[in-house]
Amino acid sequence: MMAERILLNEYKALAQEKWVNVELKEDDIFNWNVALIVINPDSLYYGGYFKAKMTFPKNYPYAPPTFQFTRPLYHPNVYADGNLCISILHAPGDDEMSGESAGERWSPAQRVESVLISIISLLDDAECSSPANVDAGVMLRKDLEGFKRRVKEDVEKSKADIPPDFVMPTHESTVRKKDEKFSDDREFWCDSDEEDDFGGSDTDEEMTEDGDDGLPDDEDHEEED
Repeated sequence: MMAERILLNEYKALAQEKWVNVELKEDDIFNWNVALIVINPDSLYYGGYFKAKMTFPKNYPYAPPTFQFTRPLYHPNVYADGNLCISILHAPGDDEMSGESAGERWSPAQRVESVLISIISLLDDAECSSPANVDAGVMLRKDLEGFKRRVKEDVEKSKADIPPDFVMPTHESTVRKKDEKFSDDREFWCDSDEEDDFGGSDTDEEMTEDGDDGLPDDEDHEEED
C-alpha cells in the first residue's frame, strides 16, 4: 500500500531526529507513539517530554492523522482529553464555518514532520480566538505569570514519561552536534585544498622553465642554431 510505504519512510527519517522520539505501537505503521521534545531554551516548554499518540488513516496522505497528548497540557488549544485543536489536522478544503482556508488545513503535501513542527510552534504561540480550553485562554491573556506557573508544572510532570534509557537532548547538545559537523566539513575541504593546488602544478612550472614558448630545451636549442 502507498500509505504504508510513505509512513515507513517518514518514520525512518524522524527516528534520526533529536527533537522527537517515535515508536510504533504494536508494530503497526498506522499507530505511532510520539514524544515531542522542546529544545528551544526560550520556550516556556523547554525541557519537556510531551507524549502523544498519532493515528493515520488508510488513505494517508489524502486525509490527516489524529494527534492526542497522552498527558493533557493546560493550553488554550488542547482539550481536556489531550486532543489538539490545530488547523493543519483539519480535513482538506475551505471551511466557511471556522473561516479556515484550504492553505491552513491539511493537504496531501503535508507530512508528519510538518505537523509536529506546527504543534511545537503552537505551544508557545497559542491561538486564543477560538480556544479548546477557555480557562487556559483567559489565563494566558489576563494572568501571564499564573499561566507560566501552570506550564512549568506540566513540564515537570512530563519528565516522568522519559524512558529510563533515553538521553534527553538539550539546546547545547544539539548546537554542539551541528558545530561538529560544520567543523568536519570544513576540515575535509581544507585537506582537499592542500592536496590539490588549483593555482598550478609542478608540470606547469617545469614547462615554463624550459622556455617562454613552452618547447622542451632541445627544441629550443635547435631553433637557436
